[in-house]
Amino acid sequence: MDGLFSPVKLGAIALANRIVMAPMTRDRAGPGDAPTPLMAEYYAQRASAGMIVTEGVQPSPAGKGYWRTPGIHSQAQIEGWRQVADAVHARGGRIVMQLMHCGRVVVPANRGFEADIIAPSALPCPVKVPGPDGTPVAPAMPRALALAELPGLLEEYAQAARNAIAAGLDGVELHCASGYLINQFLNPASNQRQDAYGGSAENRIRFPVEVLAALAGAIGADRVGFRISPGNPYNGMDVSAPEATFVPFLRAADKLGLAYLHIVDMALPELDTLAMARANFNGPVITNNNLTAESARQLLDDGKAEAVSFGRAFIANPDLAERLRDNAPLAKPDFSLLYTGEERGYTDYPPR
Repeated sequence: MDGLFSPVKLGAIALANRIVMAPMTRDRAGPGDAPTPLMAEYYAQRASAGMIVTEGVQPSPAGKGYWRTPGIHSQAQIEGWRQVADAVHARGGRIVMQLMHCGRVVVPANRGFEADIIAPSALPCPVKVPGPDGTPVAPAMPRALALAELPGLLEEYAQAARNAIAAGLDGVELHCASGYLINQFLNPASNQRQDAYGGSAENRIRFPVEVLAALAGAIGADRVGFRISPGNPYNGMDVSAPEATFVPFLRAADKLGLAYLHIVDMALPELDTLAMARANFNGPVITNNNLTAESARQLLDDGKAEAVSFGRAFIANPDLAERLRDNAPLAKPDFSLLYTGEERGYTDYPPR
């Protein structure tokens, strides 16, 4: 059997194949940051993936940093996501929600409302972020989270997970990568706290592990995954010696019995990230980053991962799983329409 098309279980989530659609921001949320029928159509078109990981979804108003990204903290948002989940399930697919709190990576004009900009430390993101018209601008200065605020933030994450399950999704994935809030706690470039949540690696991993534990407590560990990208400099992260942070983080996360680890392999010359993951995390692994059908099959055949995820290939190929099965050519996406265009460059890519 083709390794890509053998079934697999990630915790409680049963996948018909090992092809995962990676999370991708598409900026199509409707009023109140609620998912729309167009979004339901987009995800349903791609339901032949073994599992879909949604675009990053803010667990609270303070979690929003980008233009027209969806949330999961209001009743309208829950109802919108229910339409998405129902549409995917109607076509036999599985879908989990990526919970993404931007932390300090915020352009206030992207929000459309007032909310605090929070981070582990009062250090601004040094990288410009697209504003409402797509023009990159400097993110705003965050304020440092007070120690007394952290329990409330944990509850926001837990409630977001409950809301995702109430909306009918199959689980959640915690975004611990790309310089957003969880990564900001993990990374010394953004975390200069002097309390129990900063300084040593053991302290910097404390809040991320607490969030994973809160999610597990809210909906069951077997419906919780997490995504990391060791050595990724995105949004101003320090890329030196990633194993010093991620080895203890993976070991602590492993004790929670989570559904899976989703790892972006940065192909670092000094670190075999997949080997690090295998040595320190015993659960299923999904790997990602510029995979081809051939390289994906090889990773599965070699036992380096249980599943493989594709991002950009899913944009222009809603039937990517079928194309990979048949070794058919892949369509190319129109990158000018990644974050604009409504149905254009979103739901108008035809299957073969």
